[in-house]
Amino acid sequence: MKSFRQALPWTIRIGVSILFLLSAVAKLYPSPYFALTTFEVKQLYPMGFSENLAAYFSRILIGVEFALGILLLLPYYFKRLVVPATIAMLLVFIGHLSIQILTKGNAGNCGCFGSLLPMTPIQALIKNIISVAFLAVLFKIYKAEDKKQLLPIINVFLASILLVFMMGMKKNKASSPRVANIIEDTTAVTEVVIDEGETSTTNLKKDPQDSVKPVVNLGPKKKKSGFATIFPKIDEGRKILCFFAPDCDHCRATSKLLSGLKKADKNFPEIQIIFMDEAAETIPDFFKFAGAEYSSYVMDIIEFWNRLGKDGAISRDVPGVMYLWNGNVQKFYYGIESKKFDAQGLKNILANEK
Repeated sequence: MKSFRQALPWTIRIGVSILFLLSAVAKLYPSPYFALTTFEVKQLYPMGFSENLAAYFSRILIGVEFALGILLLLPYYFKRLVVPATIAMLLVFIGHLSIQILTKGNAGNCGCFGSLLPMTPIQALIKNIISVAFLAVLFKIYKAEDKKQLLPIINVFLASILLVFMMGMKKNKASSPRVANIIEDTTAVTEVVIDEGETSTTNLKKDPQDSVKPVVNLGPKKKKSGFATIFPKIDEGRKILCFFAPDCDHCRATSKLLSGLKKADKNFPEIQIIFMDEAAETIPDFFKFAGAEYSSYVMDIIEFWNRLGKDGAISRDVPGVMYLWNGNVQKFYYGIESKKFDAQGLKNILANEK
C-alpha cells in the first residue's frame, strides 16, 4: 500500500504529461503547416477568430500544451503553479466542449488530437474531466517541496512556443505551380450555350441524316458557382468538381472510381480537380493511380478548406466531389462517413436527368 501511494503521484504526472504532449504532437500531424491551418479553419474560425488571430492562437496554444507536458515532469513550482495552470487549461477546454455539445451536438472531430486520433466532443469532455480529477488527487497527495525557480518555467514556455512557430512556417513551393494541369475535354460531347444562359448537349457522333431531334434536358437556369476564375467553363453544362489532397488515400480511391465511371460513359461530365497545396509534388503519381489525367488547380490550404465549406455546423472533409449543372450544385459528397462519395448514387442521378 505504501509503495502504491509513493508511485501514484508519478503515475499521474507521467499519464497527464503524455496526454498533453500527444495532444500537441497530434495537432501537428501529418505536417505542421497543414495540421495548423486545418485546425484553424475547422476549429477556430467557427469560434469567431480572424485569420491572423487564429494563426497566432493555434501556435501559442500548442506551444503551451507542449510546455505543460514537459513541466509536469519537472519540479519547478510544480504544486504552486504548474498543476493549477494545467487544471485551469483543462477547465477552459471543458467549458468550450460543453458549449459545443449543447449548441451543435456531438458531431464531428473536436480536434483535441487533430486528425491523428479523431475524437467526438463528448469523448474529449470525458477525457478532460478524468484528467482534472487525477490532477486534483495529485494536488492533494503531492508532498515534495517545490523548487522556486521561475526561469526554467519561462524558458520551457518560450522554447515550446517558438518551436511551434518555426515548425508551422509555410514552406515556399516555387516548383509547385498554382495551375497543376489544364487539359481540354476530348469526349464526344460538346456543350452549346443557348439564349437564356442555359446549356444543351449534342452528340457529335449522332448520324447527321437523322431528322428526329432528341428531347434535350436543358437543366436548371445558369448561375455562378464561384469557381469560374479557376475553371472558366465550369458553369456551362454538367461538371464534376473534386476537392482532393494529393496524398490522401481516400481521395485517390475516389478518383479511380470517377475514372471508371467516365470510361464506362462517354457522356459523363467533365472532371476537374482542386488540389490542396500539401504534398503537391505527388500530383503526377495521383493521376497515375487514378488512371487518367484531369484539369486541376493547386490551392492554398486555408482557401481550400474555406472553399470546401461547411454543411450546417459540420466542416466538410476530403474527398469532396461536387456535381454541378449550369453552375448549380446538384449533389455534394464529402468525407469518408455518411456523406462519402457514392459512385452508384451519382450514376443513378445522371441517368435520371437524361
